Amino acid sequence: MEALQHKIVYPTGATKWILILTAISCAILELIDTTVVNVSLREISGSIGATTTEIAWVVTAYAISNVIIIPLTSMLSDLFGRKTYFTGSVVLFTFASLMCGLSTNLWMLVFWRFVQGIGGGGLLSTAQSIIVGAFPPEKITTANAIFGMGIIMGPTFGPTMGGYITDHLSWHWIFFVNIPIGVIATILAWTYVTDREGAVKPRKIDWWGILFLIAAVGSLQYVLEEGSSKDWFQSSEIIFFSILAIFGLVAFIIRELKIDYPAVNIRLYKNYNLAMGSLMNFMLGFLLFGTVFIFPLFAQISLGWTPTQTGVFMIPSALCTAVSMPIVGKILGKGKNPKTIIIIGVVMTFIFLMMMSFASPESSQYNFYFPFVLRGVGLAFMMSPILSLAVAGLRGKDMAQAIGLANMIRQLGGAVGIALINVFLVNKNAEVRGSMLGYVTDYSNASTERISALTQNFVAKGYSPTDAQTAAYQTMEGIIYKQQALVSYDQGFFMVGILILVCIPIVFLIRYKKTAKPKVIADH
Repeated sequence: MEALQHKIVYPTGATKWILILTAISCAILELIDTTVVNVSLREISGSIGATTTEIAWVVTAYAISNVIIIPLTSMLSDLFGRKTYFTGSVVLFTFASLMCGLSTNLWMLVFWRFVQGIGGGGLLSTAQSIIVGAFPPEKITTANAIFGMGIIMGPTFGPTMGGYITDHLSWHWIFFVNIPIGVIATILAWTYVTDREGAVKPRKIDWWGILFLIAAVGSLQYVLEEGSSKDWFQSSEIIFFSILAIFGLVAFIIRELKIDYPAVNIRLYKNYNLAMGSLMNFMLGFLLFGTVFIFPLFAQISLGWTPTQTGVFMIPSALCTAVSMPIVGKILGKGKNPKTIIIIGVVMTFIFLMMMSFASPESSQYNFYFPFVLRGVGLAFMMSPILSLAVAGLRGKDMAQAIGLANMIRQLGGAVGIALINVFLVNKNAEVRGSMLGYVTDYSNASTERISALTQNFVAKGYSPTDAQTAAYQTMEGIIYKQQALVSYDQGFFMVGILILVCIPIVFLIRYKKTAKPKVIADH
């Protein structure tokens, strides 16, 4: 092993940092596009004549193709060569972005979003293996800190960019902005990315494994994305895809364990810490994407913020993470117990969520600055050790496979988090609304006085008595809606906070020896 380490030549100087910058830029670009269209769906649907239900496919198509391709990136990278595969993924992503911007109808846009997701999924895991491969084993925590910054930046900057571009240009430019970045990234990728050292082209392609994986992961992602809008298992469509996901998963596991040329080497999960790292990665995705999902809704519905205002507010939190990641990487590099660091991160994140659960109608941006600083630093403390844990002790092809699995599991964790939070909010909204309406009756002095005051206010503005009373009831309805939403979101933050505590017993299950240092033979 020592001899093998000495044979590896790591990039240095400008070459190293251009390579890292190219890889992290592509990863950020891919992650931005997971959320960039969310705030623009209304404008897109109006422009291409799609219904609210249909336009959701613009998000779903990208998510499905993304999560299918991510675990296959290691095999595809060896099949085509990492340099060719990564550069090809950039070209595919860039061309699909152009076609998305030029789309004139819904299904054209959905198709090109699916293609864009295939290119983007190839970028994410390959970018991580490139970054990790640029550092020697003892610097693995630094490499993961750099990649972790991309994971945080992408989902955070996506809604901000989407809102700003849509407000000042048009929704088409959400996709067109990828083109110049993609062209530059293509040139740099072809110039600086190298094939993985020791890579061997697969002698056989595991077509059945790929097919079962597509059925399992694609169906599961569809259920998570569309379940809420279709009332979950009241829909025969959701039931069908749930059964297909279970069948595909079982068939995939059996297939991959039986053959000696699997598309995805799930035998890696015999590594105990890798399995624990995957559980933590799932929770990390749940937390990262879940809080990015719930806070914009809370701020815009309950506090009346604009989409751009909401997105801009979340940037400092992401910057706190970006600043903290290298610091945490250095702490880990000195041999500090990663379990302690993860628990500190969990506690910080828990405090952030508890503070958010006490928001009131009078809350302003100033009430949220400190909680979001805690969130940013807490995510850094969780993410660096978890990313390292997911690949510790692996090398070459095994590490590339582990990276793909880790990224897929984190994406699925995010999808599960959003789905669970959505279900919780829908049910909680109905419950809170029912409780509130019980107090808005003719027998309640407070409600009759409020409606009477509102009616008189509208009469003073020139409304007829009948129109004034109607307007008063509509205003009251708006007040109740904001109040019920606020209570529901507060309880949503509380619920996520309690779920995050599940991480603590998982952390204690991780095996760690103080004298052990991470030994990773990196891809290069």
